[in-house]
Amino acid sequence: MIDFVLPIALGLFSLSLLMNLFRLLRGPDVVDRILGLDTLNINAIAVIVLAGIAMDSRLIFEAALLIALMGFIGTVAMTQYLVRGDVIE
Repeated sequence: MIDFVLPIALGLFSLSLLMNLFRLLRGPDVVDRILGLDTLNINAIAVIVLAGIAMDSRLIFEAALLIALMGFIGTVAMTQYLVRGDVIE
């Protein structure tokens, strides 16, 4: 069953990556672009996790965890810069 569902899930998440990339490039304002980048990061992590399941590799899950952490820190830094004009106080 997972051999049937995994390629479909990878395809749908890849499609969502393209839609998020469109929002990132064509966002009407900066807030939409930050939100598009954050959603792009989340969907990229989902694709990495699905690839880890397909390859049966634990190393890929650790890489996905690190990418998730860096994406969160990046989103917080961008929004803090947008709100305050400076990242570090």
